[in-house]
Amino acid sequence: MKKTIRDYDLKGKKVIIRVDFNVPMKNGVITDDNRIVESLPTIRYAIDKGAKVILMSHLGRIKSQEDLEKNDLKPVAVRLQELLGQNVVFVEETRGKNLEEAISSMQEKDVLLMQNTRYEDLEGKKESGNDAELGAYWASLGDIFINDAFGTAHRSHASNVGIASHLPSGIGFLIEKELTHLEPLLTNPERPFTVILGGAKVSDKIGVIENLVKIADYILIGGGMMFTFLKAQGYEIGKSLLDEESLDFCKKILEEYPNKILLPVDCVCGKEVSEDSPIRAALISDIHSDEMGLDLSMRTFDLFKSYVERSKTVFWNGPIGAFEVDQFATGTKVLCKELSELDATVVIGGGDTASAAIQFGYKDKFSHISTGGGASLELLEGKDLPGISAICDKEYEEI
Repeated sequence: MKKTIRDYDLKGKKVIIRVDFNVPMKNGVITDDNRIVESLPTIRYAIDKGAKVILMSHLGRIKSQEDLEKNDLKPVAVRLQELLGQNVVFVEETRGKNLEEAISSMQEKDVLLMQNTRYEDLEGKKESGNDAELGAYWASLGDIFINDAFGTAHRSHASNVGIASHLPSGIGFLIEKELTHLEPLLTNPERPFTVILGGAKVSDKIGVIENLVKIADYILIGGGMMFTFLKAQGYEIGKSLLDEESLDFCKKILEEYPNKILLPVDCVCGKEVSEDSPIRAALISDIHSDEMGLDLSMRTFDLFKSYVERSKTVFWNGPIGAFEVDQFATGTKVLCKELSELDATVVIGGGDTASAAIQFGYKDKFSHISTGGGASLELLEGKDLPGISAICDKEYEEI
């Protein structure tokens, strides 16, 4: 068991909280503030306990000078201030005199957000490469470190593992909630336990398939990745997505678990991913050479429904169609509705799946929507997450 924010006396302490404010932005405007909202319980707890709250987050990737302006955290500071209902000091730097003086002048219950930690990646990937000097410097700014950024927990960065190596540390309420909902899927799921996997590439999910196929009762495959499985079975898939390097894996897993892995029987086909593309429903044996499959269709909905509606636990990761385009969003919408009506534990595995569920109005309709797509998958692969492993363990007295 890892220590949590509850295990520390925060009053008067400079508490560094690594949050996940990696929110989608368009022209400097936040289009989905869910990750900011999910961080609020931990931030408010620290404020209520009299901490001096120092927030750190990344936003996007920084590879060029142009990326700095595009991934500026200032709009996040403005939104956070609105949500908290109190002033948030924003420091436009990641190190140096201005940051140090702003922190040294903080009073109890003050909140400070520093600039995007990945600004440090512009010259030498110091943040994402877990630069030892940078981690030590950031740790010197605080007294206690709390990691509440589940979305980066599967990465070893200076702002999580680096800081945790130097300070008393714990996890926040968001990571605690993530672990509470995700870990039982591996250890004690109520059965039948059904896994639904979509998304583009099989290679991204090989680890989770290999691990969950031993635990789940059924794995339903949709999204672009279904066509690699269908190709492995000998079907012609036209111009549909093909992850050629994963064909052998698909053949092998289908042979080993023929009664656990279920594939679609029909799909919606189009010649391009656009609202103007003519579409038609086709059996998987009838995809034309100039078409691509872009969503599931009615026979597959009925097939999948027959498994889902008798399930007691469901984990879903990866959209099952090109939901960003309206005419290919039906499958993802239908699945959201079906899962929202189940008398079961339903966990949505972050990333695009979480975005789709929230976009279509199902934010509060499931047992849990993860904030970390990659992190939730690696956890369900059975891997240790460095950002959590680095946190101090609870100490137990011998009885």
